Amino acid sequence: MCGIAGLIRFDNKPINEELVTRMRDSLAHRGPDGAGTFIKRNVALAHRRLSILDLSDCASQPFTSADGRYTIIFNGEIYNYKEFIPELEEKGVKFRSTSDTEVLLYLYILYGSSMLLRLEGMWAFAIHDDADGSIFVCRDRLGVKPIYYAQWDNAWYFASEPKALFTIGVPLSVDENGLNELFFYRYIAGANTIFQGVFKILPGHFLILYADGRQTSERYWNLGERSAHVKLDADPMEWFEYNFNRSIRYRMVSDVPVGILLSGGLDSSAVAYSLASQGYKGINTFTIRFTESELNESVQAEKLAKSYGFDSHTLLVEDELLYENMVKAVWAHDEPLIHQSDPHLVAISAYSKSYVKVLLSGEGADELMGGYVRYKPLKHWDKVKAFSSLLDLPYAKDITRLHKLKRYLQNRTTDEAILLNASNFYPEEFFMNKDEAASNIYYRKQILQEAKEYMGSNYIKQVLYLDQHIYLQSLLDRNDRTTMAAGIECREPFLSSTIVEGLMSLPASYFVKDKKGKYILANSIGKQLPDYITNFKKVGLGVPWERYLRQKEEFRNVLLSIKDSNVLQMGLFKDMDKETLITQFFSGDDSQKMLIRFFFFIRLWETEYLAKF
Repeated sequence: MCGIAGLIRFDNKPINEELVTRMRDSLAHRGPDGAGTFIKRNVALAHRRLSILDLSDCASQPFTSADGRYTIIFNGEIYNYKEFIPELEEKGVKFRSTSDTEVLLYLYILYGSSMLLRLEGMWAFAIHDDADGSIFVCRDRLGVKPIYYAQWDNAWYFASEPKALFTIGVPLSVDENGLNELFFYRYIAGANTIFQGVFKILPGHFLILYADGRQTSERYWNLGERSAHVKLDADPMEWFEYNFNRSIRYRMVSDVPVGILLSGGLDSSAVAYSLASQGYKGINTFTIRFTESELNESVQAEKLAKSYGFDSHTLLVEDELLYENMVKAVWAHDEPLIHQSDPHLVAISAYSKSYVKVLLSGEGADELMGGYVRYKPLKHWDKVKAFSSLLDLPYAKDITRLHKLKRYLQNRTTDEAILLNASNFYPEEFFMNKDEAASNIYYRKQILQEAKEYMGSNYIKQVLYLDQHIYLQSLLDRNDRTTMAAGIECREPFLSSTIVEGLMSLPASYFVKDKKGKYILANSIGKQLPDYITNFKKVGLGVPWERYLRQKEEFRNVLLSIKDSNVLQMGLFKDMDKETLITQFFSGDDSQKMLIRFFFFIRLWETEYLAKF
């Protein structure tokens, strides 16, 4: 796992080595173990190294082929790289290291982009071909590893994080449409970011940058097409458990210690069970603890870890430690914090650094297998709509979940319901018509149409397909930034391409069935877990934000400074009476608490990130 950056000029101006070094070292947190730079004519490649496989200098990057033609920089892991070594040696490759980087480079040299579908792993890499001067830049199927790019000053620039681009002078300007999309949909989908002129390479795509300023993009992995050709040759429950255990084994390939982010929920507990059942010993688990008993899941996590003979570690993140790590998370994430568990993940990652260098996470299970409560209305959409009038009764206003359901159902077509399924806010509540609010979401609509084409008319399958392309990306961005901020690599066993493609070939009944989601997980590995895990009502990383915002000085001061915000004078926010809303919140009014949280995190991003540039 590493940080990568590079550029290709399309004029005769020489490359400034000091500029390349600044870009590279702005990513030092991603790779504290080493640094390297390659500059040749109009091309520069830079690398910060986090040593996970082959800890020797033989695996240092940038890594150049034996004939000097190709040079690679690579962020990620190819878990099945050892399987290719005999094949490559038969073709005459003489390896100089035992790293997956070298295997990846020679696979590309021999097979080009056609080798990508053979890889099991996560990656963002760039390969320079000295013969034609081009740079091939590629991102893994599901977007576990990030890569951003921009055109500026007669050159293409790319890097693992946007801050590397801004560090060297790429202009930073907030996109008003992106801000609106972030508010309504919680993530800026597609290639766009919240920054004008800065784009991300889409998951399952590669980009080729040329010395004359051209670029071409190609999609090499289409989940719908791949899942349409899957034919499971076993019972789905057995198939899932077999491939999950296989995915765990792949993700234990490491020359450094591996631990688990263990929450006490079904997903990360399944990871722990798989490791224990396959005989792995000496595993360290790391759990976030809360003072509030209704939010604390660490008791279940500790009990499970000890039952497997694993060493359990918990961390309480509150007060000054919470604020300190929130500031770190804002800087690490580049874009505004939306999930609001980022500071806890930054803190637990830093804490785990004394024990491990790699963490396994249960991320992705909810989006793959229907784990969110918000999916349930779509299972019986017509019936739910028919009985929505019952939500007008007075009792519904006092139950948060029912109140939100009423807002969600109001005058909503099925497409709108799927597109807004992960939202906390809805356009009509802010006097915006749906077309106006959706003016910047063409990518979401494109993926929804694709979901209909490949997943058929089932709304659960459609929303899962959409979430795997969009909402999951926001979670993977969070995981990448919060762990890499501490120099920790995070691996997600549920995101094996075999599992993802196979699951999408199954009927929706394997996901949301009866009153529960993740049916296939609960009835395969879940049956091997103790009752105190499977019967526990998961709350997720719930944080008592309202208490902090009202009672803690650092938090209050951020809210009180909103009157000085430039960002919150953009888009739909410019006409809001923000100061009155904040005054009402401080007086105990929780009716707009989600909006207040959004204000808080935007303002914190403005002061702790934007102001640095």
